[in-house]
Amino acid sequence: MEVTLQITMRDIPHSDALESHIREKAAKLEKFYPHIMHCRVTVELPHRHHHQGRLFDVRIDMTVPGGELVINRIVNEDVHIAVRDAFDAAKRQLENYSHRQASSLPDKSA
Repeated sequence: MEVTLQITMRDIPHSDALESHIREKAAKLEKFYPHIMHCRVTVELPHRHHHQGRLFDVRIDMTVPGGELVINRIVNEDVHIAVRDAFDAAKRQLENYSHRQASSLPDKSA
């Protein structure tokens, strides 16, 4: 992966399988939108006093030409599902961003 990828895990033990899963998802994003300059993924298990099970938070910050895209607080009891959902949201944001970029370019057919 040419883009700089930073993975941070807070309050959870390091997992090679989880890191590999994140790297695969980030590589797919780069194939979909090759202009990503930096991607920071944070996975954490915040301390909560709810009656629910343990909920993992996933946040993705991406630097793209002309801006930064943030996918914040994707939550699930299964860390792999939370990562999947976060990267699905990132793909949707990249799609919207690329459409906005394409529509703001001047028409070259004139």
